[in-house]
Amino acid sequence: STGGFGIPITEEQLCEIFLNLQAQGALNINLVTPTHYVPSILTALELARGRGLHLPVVYNSSGYESVETLRLLDGAVDIYLPDLKYFDDQLAQNFSHAPHYFQTAISAIQEMVSQVGLPKLEVDGRMRKGVIIRHLMLPGQLEDTKLLLRAVAERFGDRVMISLMN
Repeated sequence: STGGFGIPITEEQLCEIFLNLQAQGALNINLVTPTHYVPSILTALELARGRGLHLPVVYNSSGYESVETLRLLDGAVDIYLPDLKYFDDQLAQNFSHAPHYFQTAISAIQEMVSQVGLPKLEVDGRMRKGVIIRHLMLPGQLEDTKLLLRAVAERFGDRVMISLMN
């Protein structure tokens, strides 16, 4: 039972969905919070690429990922779009119950960067490959945002792009 949410599909059906999106003019295949489906996604992507899928694949996640899971995706994902929510682990614990959040997320992002390399843009400005780190500035937590952005700049320099939201 799906609990009223979503419908079960096969890997073959997911492959067809990817191909149909491409045929309808989609700019990418955007996999949102996909971690728990990685094995099935990999199979569907392999099938779809064998049938002409050429769109960039976006792995859109919370950023709180295991490096081991991300290594399974090496070569299958073109663009990583991880959140990086907190620098301070106490904030991460208070708001997301996520122990060791920053270290876990920054290690995951390091793996993402090592897989896809420097940002590559099309002539029209659309991204073809790379990492875009999304950070939502929390009310009253400007200092945490400053520390987070400084740490990202020191670690990655111009090897990532930043989407800063408030």
